[in-house]
Amino acid sequence: MSTICTDQPSLKTTLRVLAHLLDYPDAALRAALPEMREALHGQDTLCEQRLAEIDELINTLLRDDGFDTEAAYVDLFDRGRGTALHLFEHVHGDSRERGPAMIDLIQTYEQAGLYLASDELPDHLTVLLEYASTQPSESAKGLLGEVAHILRNIYSALTRRQSAYASVLAALLDLAGEPAHAVELPREPGLDETWSEPAAFDGCSSQGQRRPGEPQPVRIVKDARSPLQTQSRMQPHAQLHTQPAQPEQGASA
Repeated sequence: MSTICTDQPSLKTTLRVLAHLLDYPDAALRAALPEMREALHGQDTLCEQRLAEIDELINTLLRDDGFDTEAAYVDLFDRGRGTALHLFEHVHGDSRERGPAMIDLIQTYEQAGLYLASDELPDHLTVLLEYASTQPSESAKGLLGEVAHILRNIYSALTRRQSAYASVLAALLDLAGEPAHAVELPREPGLDETWSEPAAFDGCSSQGQRRPGEPQPVRIVKDARSPLQTQSRMQPHAQLHTQPAQPEQGASA
C-alpha cells in the first residue's frame, strides 16, 4: 500500500489526475493521457504497483478504438447502480433524502468558491475529487475516508467486471488509508429490471379486478423528477499540464 505524501501540491495533482481518469474518455481526454501519466508518475503519492495498474488502464484507453472506448465507459458507469460514480446513488438511491444531501454538498462547494455547471451533479465522484484537490492535505484525506465505504463498493463492482478502472478506485482507497480489497456485493438487478414499469391499466385487468362492491386496486407510480441543477460551471477547473475536454453529464468540475 502507498502512503500519502503530506506535500499538498503533490496530492492535489494526483487527485486531479485520478478525477480526469474517471471522466468520459472523449478524443481530447485521450490525447491528454500521456501527459496525465507523466504528471501522475511525477508525484510520490502512489506506490509502484498502483502506478503500474493505472498505466494499464491508460494503455488500454490509448490502444482501443475511440468509439469502443466511449461506448464501454457508458456501459460500465451509466448502466448499473453498482458501478455508478454518483455517490448518493449508493447511499440514498431514489429516496427523498437525496435532494437535501445534494443541496448540502452544493453549499459546501460554494463556500469554497466552487460552482457547478447546469449539467453537473455535486455527488459525482469526479466533482468530489476536484473539490478535495482544493483542500488542505488532511482535509482531503478525511473526505476520502468518509466515502471510503462507497469507494470500496464501486471498486468491488469494477473488480467483479474485471475492469481496468478498478485501479483508480484502488488508488483512492490507498490515499484514504483504507485497504483496497473487494467485498461481496448483492446481485445487481439487470437494466430491464431496474427500469421495469407496471402494466398500464393493470388494476382493470382480470388479474386486478375485484367483485362488485369491493375496493378496486389503485397503483401509484413515483414520478421521477429531473435531478437538481445549478447555474454556473465549477471554478477553478482542474488543470494539469494540459486542458482535457469537458465531458457531458458527470464531468469533473
